[in-house]
Amino acid sequence: MTEKSGSGGGDLPASLEAAWGLRDRPAKGPKPGLSLERIVAAAVRVAAADGLAAVSMGRVAQELGASTMSLYRYVSAKDELYVLMQEAAVGPPEPLSALETGAGWRAALTEWAAAQRERYHGHLWALRIPIGGPPATPNSVAWWEQGIQALGGSGLGEGDKTSVILLISNFVRSEALMTSDLTAAAVARGITPEELAASHERTLKRLVDPERHPGITRQLETGVMSEPGEADYEFTFGMGVLLDGVEALIRRAADAPGSSSGSSSASPSASSPGSFPGGVKSG
Repeated sequence: MTEKSGSGGGDLPASLEAAWGLRDRPAKGPKPGLSLERIVAAAVRVAAADGLAAVSMGRVAQELGASTMSLYRYVSAKDELYVLMQEAAVGPPEPLSALETGAGWRAALTEWAAAQRERYHGHLWALRIPIGGPPATPNSVAWWEQGIQALGGSGLGEGDKTSVILLISNFVRSEALMTSDLTAAAVARGITPEELAASHERTLKRLVDPERHPGITRQLETGVMSEPGEADYEFTFGMGVLLDGVEALIRRAADAPGSSSGSSSASPSASSPGSFPGGVKSG
């Protein structure tokens, strides 16, 4: 016997029906107290402790003290569980103070990107979940909506807004993933990230040929690779460069003959899926 939690669209992936609460769910689970929320929370704990690769239906069932088969009454497959885990981990966006104070699109988009990055760094395992399509779960749609609102006063057309949001989201995800990988590499070797960077520099000095790699040779000679970096420097630098580019795009659009705030040089439907806000796999 089941309880109807809503009316699904019929053609939606199981993961989206579950995320939006449109799935029929068991009125009584095989184990008292078992629920979709508890299953997802247990899976998140496993991922946080041992990485995404450790998440399996059997491991999650063990975490809950339930049988593996009992989980399938709530979650149809591990891929669906991944979507719900990421939805729970990333969560909905907090209000942007830059929007509330009217600080402008640049400040709002910077705050939006930093908030998204903070969520990723709090749940680095979520970056390992493949992206299966555009944002469609509640929280990923909420992040996308907030990013579009951040660009509300920019004068960009709707298609260009989507392209800018996609560009920034890909940068945020890539930067967080690189940080995660470098940290993991350092941990695996039992050294600090700073020691890993120093080891890399020593390796390059042994292998780089000045004739074949003059640019890298100059960098090694100047010692730039050994200079201590500020915390979050690469993120701040990258965001600054990207936003300078967006600002140039806005000026160009404003100067174009017959330009209007509703025009766009790109179609949202033509955008590549890439890494969307919230990074949630849709099915």
